[in-house]
Amino acid sequence: MTATARYIHHPPALWSLYGRAIIPKGTTSGKAPEAIPALTAELLGVRTNGERLHRYRKLCGFANHSWVPVTWPHLLAFPLHMRLLTDEGFPLPLLGLVHLRNRIVQQRPIKEGECLDILCRLANSNKTDKGLEFDIVTEALSAGQVVWTEHSTTLFRQPSNSAASAKSADRKPELARYSHKLHLEAPSDTGRRYGKLSGDLNPIHLYALTARAFGFRRAIAHGMWSKASCIALLERQTQWPGGAIDVQTAFKKPLFLPGNALLNWREDKHAWPFQLLNAKGDTPHLTGHVEFLD
Repeated sequence: MTATARYIHHPPALWSLYGRAIIPKGTTSGKAPEAIPALTAELLGVRTNGERLHRYRKLCGFANHSWVPVTWPHLLAFPLHMRLLTDEGFPLPLLGLVHLRNRIVQQRPIKEGECLDILCRLANSNKTDKGLEFDIVTEALSAGQVVWTEHSTTLFRQPSNSAASAKSADRKPELARYSHKLHLEAPSDTGRRYGKLSGDLNPIHLYALTARAFGFRRAIAHGMWSKASCIALLERQTQWPGGAIDVQTAFKKPLFLPGNALLNWREDKHAWPFQLLNAKGDTPHLTGHVEFLD
């Protein structure tokens, strides 16, 4: 295992990491390694407040509270994610990796201004019919105690000759129908605004021209903006319990910009299943559920 990349108060500079991101890797032919190395990075003593938090709340639709949005530590950790994915020991090209799923477990609300230590590692690599999956695991600690954990599952695509895999890909699962609905608007500059805030300046999110270079007809919204915007809308409902929560999402079809989507959910006592659908309500952009742990 390589030594942990450690940063105090300030994360690594993203511009230098962007330069690493365009350096070709040995797997550009499409062949992935058997496993991902266990790279680690940490950021010690980072504050959870400031103008950037205010702009994040506004962009994603979160109300102002004394605690930060449950998705906010993801932005604090993003430079560490980039540090790991551009490390010379990481064998895959950064461009082309696909964010499949995201799970956040928050043990308690994190207060605005609270000081956190953030630890990141690569783990759980697994060969599937679609390619090589692995997790970026992030923990946020306050006074030495883990208060927030995230698993971001990422895919490096590889072609499969499996007939069963092809048949499974063609099968469209039956769409759930929930009683509550709200509309979500994604303006054309959403990808650029979120990219500037988060540091995730993947060309597929910025402009139609840059997105077309990667096979998309228009720019697409970041999956984590979509997840955050869903949670922001759900939090505004009168029955929202809050507290310790487990929020799991699976990313499906792209949300093209500009675009309109439909948040559809059900309110149960201990869990709220939800989905973000296209404007017609027949195709999911993401599916997920919130489990209340208190």
